[in-house]
Amino acid sequence: MKLVHHDPWQALKQFTAARIALGRAGDSLPTNAVLDFGIAHAQARDAVHATLQVDDVSSTLRGDGLTWVTVHSLASDRATFLRRPDLGRRLDNASRERLLAQRASDAPDVVFVVADGLSALAAQRHGPALLRAIVPCLNEQQNAWQIGPVVIAEQARVALGDEIGELLGARQVAMLIGERPGLTAPDSLGVYLTWSPRIGRTDAERNCISNIRPEGLSYAIAAQRLAWLLNAARQRQLTGVALKDESGSVALPDASAVQARISRDPSAV
Repeated sequence: MKLVHHDPWQALKQFTAARIALGRAGDSLPTNAVLDFGIAHAQARDAVHATLQVDDVSSTLRGDGLTWVTVHSLASDRATFLRRPDLGRRLDNASRERLLAQRASDAPDVVFVVADGLSALAAQRHGPALLRAIVPCLNEQQNAWQIGPVVIAEQARVALGDEIGELLGARQVAMLIGERPGLTAPDSLGVYLTWSPRIGRTDAERNCISNIRPEGLSYAIAAQRLAWLLNAARQRQLTGVALKDESGSVALPDASAVQARISRDPSAV
């Protein structure tokens, strides 16, 4: 008697990481499918509870010649952060003072924030690599970009970038933050771009690029899209629902050149 019945759509599994064509064993899933689901669930839970290794991130930024400053939200620890999303949207007093001390007379055009969000694993793996792709893209443009210090944020929600950008006087803030883990992607990075950041901005006033990771949206393509949005936001002085990502309809630099730049330091990916 045949114990495991394979699904006739099994050939389609080569095109997606989604759980399709799992087959069956009697009225249940095959053992391998159940075990794979259990591993994926455990990886997602681990990603949510993991803490950002700030020293590792700052060491990578130092190697790339970037300056940085560390901040912390009002959520004192991971457990509090998960229970109280509101506390993850505001800085603690020490962080506010630290940023005010970093504020320059010339307002930066953009401040990049590497934040743990709901997956510190994503921020740690992909945040520095995306910065390595996007910063040279901006520096090579004719209209020079004034880039502020990179902010490394712990126990951070997306809206924490509004207060960070406001305190640093930034024209835009780009929040590179770990997204909510899924059962096929525990380390997906998202970028939330906000023009004229200040406390009280809504999600409708942001643009988002999501699923940045080697198995999803590559660093090179994400950097190109982000560069387009940054330039468009600076020209139109807005982000959010009023700014549509039209980067696919215009000529962009060769992604292979950006990828080659990233590949010079494989340790970042």
